[in-house]
Amino acid sequence: MIKIKNISAQETYNIRLAVLRNNIDLPYKFKEDEYESSFHLGAFHNNKLVGIASFIQNRKEAIKGEQYQLRGMATLPEMRGMGAGRLLLEEAKNILKTKNIDVLWCNARKEAVGFYKSLDFVIIGEEFEVQKVGTHFKMYTKV
Repeated sequence: MIKIKNISAQETYNIRLAVLRNNIDLPYKFKEDEYESSFHLGAFHNNKLVGIASFIQNRKEAIKGEQYQLRGMATLPEMRGMGAGRLLLEEAKNILKTKNIDVLWCNARKEAVGFYKSLDFVIIGEEFEVQKVGTHFKMYTKV
C-alpha cells in the first residue's frame, strides 16, 4: 500500500538525482524549492520513499486562472505502475483546491505524456526540446 505525505525539498533530492538527472549534469535543486508557497509530496511504500513531486506557484501566459507548476516528479523504476504517481497528483489536487488554484501544469517528458493524459492532462502548444533531457510537451489539467 502506498501512502502520500508532505516532505521537505531535501527529501526529494536523492530520487530527483537518480531518476531525473541520472548521468545528466543539470541541477536537481530548483530555486523555487524553498519558496513559502511551494510544497513537496512523497509516496511511501513500506515506509520507503519511492516517488516524489514538487509543486511551485508559477504562471504560464497561455493558460488562464490561478496556477501551480508540477516539477521534479519521479518514481523509482522498480515501483512504476503501482499507482504512486496517480496518488501524488490526486493529493496535490486536493491541496491546490484549498489554495483556490484553478490549473496544474507541467513540462512533461515525451515518454510520460500517456501517464499524464490518463489523469486528464491535455497538451498545449508544440513539443519542445530540453537540452540534455529530450522532448517535452507542456500539459495542464484543471484542479
